[in-house]
Amino acid sequence: MKKSSVIGIDLGGTYIKIGQFLENGLCINFSTIETPRPATPEAVVTAITQIVKVLKKDCDSIALGVGIPGPVDCTNRISKIAINLSNWKNVSLADLLEKHTQLPTVIENDANCAGLGEAWLGAGKIYKNLIMLTLGTGVGGAIILDDQLFTGHLGTAGELGLITLDFNGPICKSGNRGSLEQFGSIQAIRRMTGKDPAELGSLAKEGHKEAILFWEKYGQLLGAGLANIIYILTPEAIVIGGGISGSMPFFLEATLKEIEQRVLPTSRTNLKLLEAKLGNKAGMLGAAKLAWNLVNNISNKFN
Repeated sequence: MKKSSVIGIDLGGTYIKIGQFLENGLCINFSTIETPRPATPEAVVTAITQIVKVLKKDCDSIALGVGIPGPVDCTNRISKIAINLSNWKNVSLADLLEKHTQLPTVIENDANCAGLGEAWLGAGKIYKNLIMLTLGTGVGGAIILDDQLFTGHLGTAGELGLITLDFNGPICKSGNRGSLEQFGSIQAIRRMTGKDPAELGSLAKEGHKEAILFWEKYGQLLGAGLANIIYILTPEAIVIGGGISGSMPFFLEATLKEIEQRVLPTSRTNLKLLEAKLGNKAGMLGAAKLAWNLVNNISNKFN
């Protein structure tokens, strides 16, 4: 007898990562395919449908969860916009995938999926209230309150990378100036130093003074941004993920010091700063968790 599973998908501008997960989070199948070029809704739906049909043959899949690089509506069915994909505006992605795969489908912002994955089986699994910050091509965020993903009444809460850090800072794609993303992302680091974060991490590991000083300054900026978030949400833990998180040993101390300086002890009691554990599988896991939640919600309606 086949075990039931769900399919979790992390849809990116370059690759689509697809995993098949049991209810305990065990991944029993995994595949990566290149995102179609151009990545129109039709092309993406076709690519996902083809691989879902293959996975369904191996194990009975009963629902589908998809992480999207952009905001999603409050019903978790419409992808509002995804700047790394083509002709992608107000796409009824859940409807399209349900039609082609015959599986109940839920979609969510990819950073939210990553945060949910880390809260479920990663660095944040022992905490009920946490935030995740993804430091990569952009700076994304996710908010977990009382073990539940919080996205607000519009479905778009948690854009933590777009908070203002410098009133007159560099212009952000969001239209803001001086957002945390303009100081914390890969592109921001390249703009500030002319080097990639990986190179700066290697140089710091070798003891290069300028690289070490850069990471200290980076940690201060990150700590200032996190201070704003901590005062509002008072999380138990902050999970740091994304490609830049590999250099945490070089900026963690400065980040903690900045938080201690800026945040009253009453708002940061026992606060933990943790490096994400799930790597590039966090988004798939979070999408799978949403799919299992969807299955359970459907089941409860009939019980």
